Amino acid sequence: MRDIAVFSGSAHPELAAEVCAHLGVPLSPTRVSRFANDCLEVQLQANCRERDVFLIQPLVKPVQEHLVELLLMCDAARGASAGRITVVMPHYSYARSDKKDAPRISLGGRLVADLLVAAGASRVLAMTLHAPQVHGFFSVPVDHLHALRELAAHFRQYDLTRTTVVSPDLGNAKEAAAFARMIGAQVAAGAKQRYADDRVTISSVIGDVAGRDVIVLDDEIAKGSTVLELLDRLRESQPRSIRIACTHGLFAAGALKRLTEQPDVLEIVCTNTVPVPVEDHDEYQAYKDKLRVLSIAPALAEAVRRIHNGESVSALFDAPRDE
Repeated sequence: MRDIAVFSGSAHPELAAEVCAHLGVPLSPTRVSRFANDCLEVQLQANCRERDVFLIQPLVKPVQEHLVELLLMCDAARGASAGRITVVMPHYSYARSDKKDAPRISLGGRLVADLLVAAGASRVLAMTLHAPQVHGFFSVPVDHLHALRELAAHFRQYDLTRTTVVSPDLGNAKEAAAFARMIGAQVAAGAKQRYADDRVTISSVIGDVAGRDVIVLDDEIAKGSTVLELLDRLRESQPRSIRIACTHGLFAAGALKRLTEQPDVLEIVCTNTVPVPVEDHDEYQAYKDKLRVLSIAPALAEAVRRIHNGESVSALFDAPRDE
């Protein structure tokens, strides 16, 4: 593939390398340095002039560092006369700041979108935004992928005749219903109220889960408080089995440990949009029996190829995936 340059920030270089391997192009080097006054400086160490430039950087912890790094990458590519700059953002953490639900509150999702465009982004490729309206915060084209096909391909290895997909709340019920249709399952949802970022209550589960194989599906799992609250409600109905699935496995503040310690949770499935936060090899060994990390690199690579060639990206969702 010619006239394409792919760069990675420091947030998730392993994913960028995997995307490039599927594309058959090299991952161009990026130098990130820091001045004595703590300011960042970014240099893209490959030719960008009139090339189709793709910058791969999920916004993960430390989010603000990685955001500024991404903005500087955009600025560097624009200053190097890039023909087009596409920000490949597998996880857009500021998408959670998408509404004014309190007085004098900031709309970070829209502000960061404006910053990326101001820095030089011509296009954005995102994966499973927290809410569909975030797409509209950007004044440039956005290709919005989801990981439902990857998740569905994984769960089809099981007997799904008595399966119910459960959304933790009604806001995610549409995605849960789409996933349920893909695997031929029923759908249910929790009646959730959020009081703080890590404090929620779920009063009941709407739908049939008694004696059934449950797949809890959410877009992301951060501290895991919502999922743990949902598990308490599900247990009241005595499901036959419980599995957990999400696109973005952030697993902050020990969430992965708390979830894997639940004796009735058979499996936790996520994708590699973000690095799985295990500190060392021994910690990973403790979690690996229940944790499954699926790769979305092939989907991202195919989307990048289609964007570069001017082909339809939405057609990715129409074609069935080979088993």
